[in-house]
Amino acid sequence: MIHVLRQLARSRRGATAVEYGLILSLVVLTMLAALQGLASTTTGMWNNVSDKVQNPH
Repeated sequence: MIHVLRQLARSRRGATAVEYGLILSLVVLTMLAALQGLASTTTGMWNNVSDKVQNPH
């Protein structure tokens, strides 16, 4: 068991996988934040269009 743990501690593949996972999670969080901002802007635009159509004055 100790031999296996030592091999895991020396292995670089696990650390690389964790680093890639962290990078991927940061990319996904950034994309979600950008999409949320875009969604609120788009909703505001369509609400403005709706108001202009309902009240043409």
